[in-house]
Amino acid sequence: QVQLVESGGGLVQAGGSLRLSCAASGRIFGIIGMGWFRQAPGKQRELVATITSRGTTNYADSVKARFTISRETATNTVYLQMNNLKPEDTAVYYCTANHAGMDYWGQGTQVTVSS
Repeated sequence: QVQLVESGGGLVQAGGSLRLSCAASGRIFGIIGMGWFRQAPGKQRELVATITSRGTTNYADSVKARFTISRETATNTVYLQMNNLKPEDTAVYYCTANHAGMDYWGQGTQVTVSS
């Protein structure tokens, strides 16, 4: 089992920044990749960014050049630095980790961007 706890969400004005954190615990050895998804009201959950154990990153086109995903191996934490936030970035952001062929999810953290 892998447990994921997100933090760092909140309310910010358009153009502002937030940094999300996700701490992994439990059976963390062997986690292949971690990432962030988001779900806005009435919409499907969508990929935001992912990072592999080797540091390879992948971003949704809508967040490229604005968001940065990083991973701190020593503390088993993944971060999402979000700059130049837009109202359309408003969503619940979920952390995910892939371990032994299974996907684990955090409880989600709300990000609200006001115009």
